[in-house]
Amino acid sequence: MKKTIGLIGGMGPMATCDLMRKLVELDPAATDQDHVRIMVDCNTNIPDRTAAILEGGADPVPAMLDSALRLQQMGADVLIMGCNTAHYFYDRLVPSLQIPFLHMIRETAEQARALGIRRAGLLSTDGTRRSGLYDRFFREADIELLTLEPADQAVVTSVIYDQVKAGRMDFDIEPLQQVVDGLAGRGAEAVILGCTELPVVFPRICFSAHVLDPTEILARAALRFAGALS
Repeated sequence: MKKTIGLIGGMGPMATCDLMRKLVELDPAATDQDHVRIMVDCNTNIPDRTAAILEGGADPVPAMLDSALRLQQMGADVLIMGCNTAHYFYDRLVPSLQIPFLHMIRETAEQARALGIRRAGLLSTDGTRRSGLYDRFFREADIELLTLEPADQAVVTSVIYDQVKAGRMDFDIEPLQQVVDGLAGRGAEAVILGCTELPVVFPRICFSAHVLDPTEILARAALRFAGALS
């Protein structure tokens, strides 16, 4: 019998929908009944993770843990969350849980290593970049991580907060394209979509090398755990 996936969502709502869509699309089920059961708590009351890390904002852990425990009590066999920045708080959540909790950034680093990537460029929130989350796991995978200069980071931050999170999808993609082109010029063999809002807009970007979508990588890992993929 397949296992049940619990998704801690709401960080943000569009990213939650994107991860849910990938779980459904990547499941090789032939009928409704063949699909893995998914429980989702789209908890939009979780405080902003970047503000908590960089500005002393409200601690998101109590609300995140509330979602995790609700999903566990509902019968989830494994937990996932699509927000990259939220993984900064992962180690504070795990001790209170009795079920496995997949780590999206660790899964992404392992996938990059399996692909033979030696140098990757990171697109992310300020909180993810400055927390060093990707640095840690990509260092362990022996992959050089390229981060952005402040001006380019500001472009990515604007796309995440001023566009996708705000529901404004009809915006000029050219500044983000220039950021990606800059990473390619620095030798990036892959670009990491290190914020779950970015896969929503990245189909509009031209990039000829590997695109590492942590949301998709996490979805595949969760489906393997649940028994839907080998």
